[in-house]
Amino acid sequence: MSDLSKLEDKAGTVRSGEELPVAELSRYLREHFPELQGELKVTQYAGGASNWTYRLQFANADWILRRPPAGTKAKSAHDMGREYRLQKALAPVYPYVPKMLHYTDDESIIGAEFYVMERVAGIIPRKNMPRELELSEQQTRQLCQNALDCLIELHRIDIHQHDLAGLAKGEGYTERQVLGWNKRYRQAKTWNVPKSSKIMAWLEQHMPQNERLCMTHNDFRFDNLVLDPTEPSKIIGVLDWELATIGNPLMDLGNSLAYWIQADDDAIARSTRRQPTHLPGMLSREQVIAYYCKRMDVDVQDFTFYEVFGLFRLSVIAQQIYYRYHHKQTRNPAFKNFWFLVHYLHWRCRKLIKQQRKA
Repeated sequence: MSDLSKLEDKAGTVRSGEELPVAELSRYLREHFPELQGELKVTQYAGGASNWTYRLQFANADWILRRPPAGTKAKSAHDMGREYRLQKALAPVYPYVPKMLHYTDDESIIGAEFYVMERVAGIIPRKNMPRELELSEQQTRQLCQNALDCLIELHRIDIHQHDLAGLAKGEGYTERQVLGWNKRYRQAKTWNVPKSSKIMAWLEQHMPQNERLCMTHNDFRFDNLVLDPTEPSKIIGVLDWELATIGNPLMDLGNSLAYWIQADDDAIARSTRRQPTHLPGMLSREQVIAYYCKRMDVDVQDFTFYEVFGLFRLSVIAQQIYYRYHHKQTRNPAFKNFWFLVHYLHWRCRKLIKQQRKA
């Protein structure tokens, strides 16, 4: 096995316009953590279309700083305080949460609210595994099952026993999600994407009557997991809790499945893959559902609603990004053809609905 320095997720040069005031930040942190030694080195993680994530390195500390992007208007969309408090409350009963160290809403320090946490050093599975890491089919299957077990462990937490129920509204979650994402799509629609009123109406008409509530992550993907570099099928951290809330666990799984690209998927789906779910040994989407339902002891004869919701939700996220590009609020060429992705995701929604009607 290669050493950690080669396999661990790397932070790089800070992007232009996203620099931190290093001197002010260092001075502030030393006031709250007087044991810090050496100069502060700041690097930044690539990606992250939402919150900005930095690595802070002192001689005797290795931390992560999270802050909202510049120009954020709605604090509710990038609430660092909520993200910090949720993880801190969850940490005693969910060992995969990084240790929270400090939060401040004083924007005079770096120009925004932020929080600091301990860095979980390990491998983050991106689109492809690191070249130095070769997993057998059996190891890949174990990794896949361990990842699902992490999600199941989250969903099994007794939110009432551990005083977590007050972290969010809870009851009525499914309806709020369906109506909310339908509204967001209508607001972000451009001329070159479908109206898809039938898909939105179908979701509203097929909301499950019974709703179990638990702690949900809502962005549970392999690229938000940290693997043990000495035993890479083992999960040691779960990252990015921005969307976590008290919600419907089956919708959480449906959201994850929207990103789950199999080796036998069509070329368009394979071109959108951003995690290594195509590797030999990975479960198929159908197998994921069966594994989850068996471990959770739930009887879901028809998972179509949750799959369609996950795909539609992903299409709205893509359309919101494309809307910004279409109206020249961003010039990132990577977003130029997101309208086509919206068409494709809605095609998959219609296909699933049609299959369900035939069943």
